Amino acid sequence: MSETTRDERKTLVLTGASRGIGHATVKRFSREGWRVITCSRQEFADNCPWPAGPEDHIRVDLSDPEDVGFAVSEIRQRLSANGNTLNALVNNAAISPKTEGGARMDSFKTPMHIWRDVFQVNFFAPIMLARGLFKELQNGKGSIVNVTSIVGSRVHPFAGTAYATSKAALNSLTREMAADFGPAGIRVNAIAPGEIETAILSPGTEEMIDDIPLRRLGQTAEVADVIYFLCSNQSSYVTGSELHINGGQHV
Repeated sequence: MSETTRDERKTLVLTGASRGIGHATVKRFSREGWRVITCSRQEFADNCPWPAGPEDHIRVDLSDPEDVGFAVSEIRQRLSANGNTLNALVNNAAISPKTEGGARMDSFKTPMHIWRDVFQVNFFAPIMLARGLFKELQNGKGSIVNVTSIVGSRVHPFAGTAYATSKAALNSLTREMAADFGPAGIRVNAIAPGEIETAILSPGTEEMIDDIPLRRLGQTAEVADVIYFLCSNQSSYVTGSELHINGGQHV
């Protein structure tokens, strides 16, 4: 495609695209014909499911505020092919540190530098990206989806305190952003997944199935479907909401 040719596809910017929910989201939006710009700490992987991956992948360390700023500049430059228009931003990337033995870090065991790193990636990076890409989102009357978690509203046996509180804060931020971004025609929602079957399930997750009304783990594709719904015209009057994707585990 020449530099003077405008790409008419809808465009998604997605963080945390290299595995799990992020990987499934890339597949879902690609199937619908969207251009997907991915952001993660890793280089582009050869087994990723979309052909334009190498040219639409940005390596960024979201724990480094300066690097996030560089990423915003790079994304804005790449969006020039779409008429400086962004249709969706999905803040999926997150970190959940464990102890050396793999146990959850509670309020006492979490060092302060871990608190800062977790909140930078899970909370500050989403608002930095949204603010940095505001004009492009406004041009596209775009949608922002923040990925929170069931652990943001209840104590969880595997999720650490810093991770859980960062997700609770992100849910509150979603409501505030919906009010602030709404007048520009930008919708902001959150999804709160429960126990989702991925390659990095915590040991003991299977034992929690009896506490889930649907008696099974969720699939990453099911989460991606809800993300797509929130970025599509089917949810054009939905903003400021957190949708639970947990098989009824929250009831």
